[in-house]
Amino acid sequence: MKKLINFPYQNILVLGLARSGTAAAKTLLRNGKNVRINDMNAQENSQDVQELVSLGADVVLGSHPLTVLDNMELIVKNPGIPYDNPILQEAMKRKISIVTEIELAYQLVPGTLIGITGSNGKTTTTTLTTEMLQKSDQPVKVAGNIGIVATETAETLVEEETLVLELSSFQLQGTVTFRPNIAVILNVFSAHLDYHKTLENYKQAKYNIFKNQTEEDFLVYNAEDPAILDAVPLSKAKLIPFSVKRKVDNGAYADEDYVYFQGEKVIERRKIVLVGEHNLENILAAVSAAKLAGATNKGIEQVLAAFQGVKHRLQFIGKKAGRLFYNDSKATNMLATRKALSSFKQPVILLAGGLDRGDDFSELIPYLDNVKAMVCFGETKDKLIEAAQKANIEFVIAAENVEEAVKSAYDLSAEEDVILLSPACASWDQYATFEERGDIFIEAVHKLM
Repeated sequence: MKKLINFPYQNILVLGLARSGTAAAKTLLRNGKNVRINDMNAQENSQDVQELVSLGADVVLGSHPLTVLDNMELIVKNPGIPYDNPILQEAMKRKISIVTEIELAYQLVPGTLIGITGSNGKTTTTTLTTEMLQKSDQPVKVAGNIGIVATETAETLVEEETLVLELSSFQLQGTVTFRPNIAVILNVFSAHLDYHKTLENYKQAKYNIFKNQTEEDFLVYNAEDPAILDAVPLSKAKLIPFSVKRKVDNGAYADEDYVYFQGEKVIERRKIVLVGEHNLENILAAVSAAKLAGATNKGIEQVLAAFQGVKHRLQFIGKKAGRLFYNDSKATNMLATRKALSSFKQPVILLAGGLDRGDDFSELIPYLDNVKAMVCFGETKDKLIEAAQKANIEFVIAAENVEEAVKSAYDLSAEEDVILLSPACASWDQYATFEERGDIFIEAVHKLM
């Protein structure tokens, strides 16, 4: 197991357990640190808690007393805990540093680190990059926001292995020294403002992916994203742009026939399975990161000729009576839904709705031209119905949930229509995760079939 070397803290509070907090606490305990754990919901008799106690942790459960901060030098917090939490507010007053376990994982990485972030496309780009390196016989592991705890993975790495990390804004906001050798930033637009409070705070969290990079590192960035272009001049890294609209020097781009990286033909576009301009952006970003980390054109081609997409991200489910069903449950914001809609030329029946974060859905209206019907559900259904009516969509109805929406959509559909779940909202009003929402959609489609 890799040990923490340049980590000057001895007394550490782990705030929030779940998988990442449990892994962080175990790592710290294995490294001889004094660890206090505070969690509201964990049970004292759970296996994880019992193991942490046996390893020497001081565990406080069921409430968040301010006394848990006494004598602490550092807080490793669960990414989902917002900074307006009273414990964190008090910690800031006491000038106690606050990080997420990504900062801890960074201290354990002995070799090349690739960090990938963006408002949309992170999981697809992370998966593509990892598979491109695998097919090129490069030793690689993947972790982070993709669902694999970074600290656990980092502890097992050897120097020859590359670690590919998918990184959310929640994770990145809690970094201090984090420095990937290759940083990838796909896009930045308004999201998670209930957590970050302002768009500027959200942007700064994203920009943390490259803030510590030096001239020895690489920054792969979207040359068509205004928010990224505003920030890129702050970077000290070697700049590697990608663009779906034009040729770019020293980066990745595509014409009608080929994908290029630094002027070299990498793959013929006709061989690529993934559809949609947003996926072409993800492909160009992944090609850039993978090539910089040693991937071969042959390895890249093997991946792109077979890769059909990540589950819940414009995932083709099947066909019934000429209707095509796509699961895009990971579209938890309007930009993701806009990109999904732009992937289809045939008539679409859109299933949308979810948690109300105060968004105005009028910006969706210009992208609803090929939408023949909308089925709306969740807290935002009335707002989405209003937007659909302004777009003069012929059939607009409400449903109680995703399962009911599938039945209604099928009743409204005709042969060759696309029935698309692309909610434009988070799932938490009705479903624990977007994965649960997508799985229910898949199950409802399979019942139809």
